Amino acid sequence: MTTTQISGVTVATQASVYFDGKCVSHSLTLPDGSKKSVGVVLPAELTFGTAAPEVMECVAGGCEYLLAGETVWHRVGAGQSFSVPGDSKFQIRVTEAFHYICHYA
Repeated sequence: MTTTQISGVTVATQASVYFDGKCVSHSLTLPDGSKKSVGVVLPAELTFGTAAPEVMECVAGGCEYLLAGETVWHRVGAGQSFSVPGDSKFQIRVTEAFHYICHYA
């Protein structure tokens, strides 16, 4: 199931812009203090690092991803997600805009 709305949050109005504008996101803080980000990755092949574990939920579009230490690329589309360990890296290949919610563990 794809998340369509997140209620009762505080939104950082200043966007975080990465990779020369190929990834743009906004931070959300939930009432319990937990954090998420929502954003879009435009067509590109990028490498992201993680501090904490993350779950990347695809809201629209799709991507292929490769976790650190793996050799097989995986595909996700709308309504699907993938998990990334903390203190790690992953590669992402996007051919159409990938709209996501990043759930931090």
